[in-house]
Amino acid sequence: MSLRNKLLYSALAWIVVTTALHAWLNVNWGAVLNNYRPLAKRKITVAYIPVTCQLTCPVTDYISKFSQNGELFLPRMFQGFPEIKEALISNKVQAAFIVAPMAIALKAQGVPIKVVYLGHRYGSAVVVRKDGPIHTFADMRGRTVAIPSRFSDERLILFRAMKVWHMKPGDIKMVEMAPPDVSGALAAGAIDAFSMGEPFPSQAEMAGYGRILFQAREYWPDYMSCILVVRQDLIDNRPDVVQVLVDGIARSGLWLDKGKPQRENAADFVGRFYYNQKPALLRWALTKPMDRVMYSPLAPRRADFDMVRDLMIETVVLEKRISFDEYADTRFSDRASIQTAWKYEPGTGRAQ
Repeated sequence: MSLRNKLLYSALAWIVVTTALHAWLNVNWGAVLNNYRPLAKRKITVAYIPVTCQLTCPVTDYISKFSQNGELFLPRMFQGFPEIKEALISNKVQAAFIVAPMAIALKAQGVPIKVVYLGHRYGSAVVVRKDGPIHTFADMRGRTVAIPSRFSDERLILFRAMKVWHMKPGDIKMVEMAPPDVSGALAAGAIDAFSMGEPFPSQAEMAGYGRILFQAREYWPDYMSCILVVRQDLIDNRPDVVQVLVDGIARSGLWLDKGKPQRENAADFVGRFYYNQKPALLRWALTKPMDRVMYSPLAPRRADFDMVRDLMIETVVLEKRISFDEYADTRFSDRASIQTAWKYEPGTGRAQ
């Protein structure tokens, strides 16, 4: 064999090996093969973004892999809510964690979804530059503030605060920005503040350039942000699967609220395997203090959503009054209320 042919075969062998390694290490074969299963046996795809109000999604996925029944669903990470919205509408995902106002707006527009559970309570804050000129909310007048979406509770927090401080809607300029981008924008001076869920307030705090102006609960007791929605066709055709999903999320919330060891453990595996964030960041967000984010109780409540709906109408992002029963299905959360926390300890390799 000539030297040229040897080099050619060696190059081809190298390509084959590296391609095989890439496929083995980086391709989610569970998701690929799932598309070829019969419809009745397919796992559902659940969309999430890397924020703590959606932490129960990766926690459920991770712990359930060690349980008798194995993986409950296929989580898929997005970087922003607009992309999740389009994937939900096109049925590329069957369930998703999105902000509550967006869920209400989508249902009002005819998108066939229902709210079945919450993501968490509290856990959002308005953050300003540590050495900047904003010291009270009155100093926010004329400033530029980033929000995740105009259909977000983080936007509504600002309006609730503006009412208290007697400001008009145009007194603050709000710009939509993907949550992972806000800390960098604040550090660069591109924005004066952001209203966002954790861990991005913690990220700005840890880095030394951000300071929390106020936590959401200061203007909104029992604040909620992200909620779990499911497509109506999945509810109609596979309600048992929806119940398993909600049960898993409920049990993960109870597990996270058991104490600091569980939260630190979650920060470790979620940061490394799901969010691509430093575990130290998530530990900060989940434990400083422990009630910075809470994961129970998370059953949808009519009064909470009625308040969100009314604020949406008031701030001109919802045109018509829509009732709670039109966009929420509480059957699954009612049954999930009897669930107990996961029995899982790191390193045991077994969960119940």
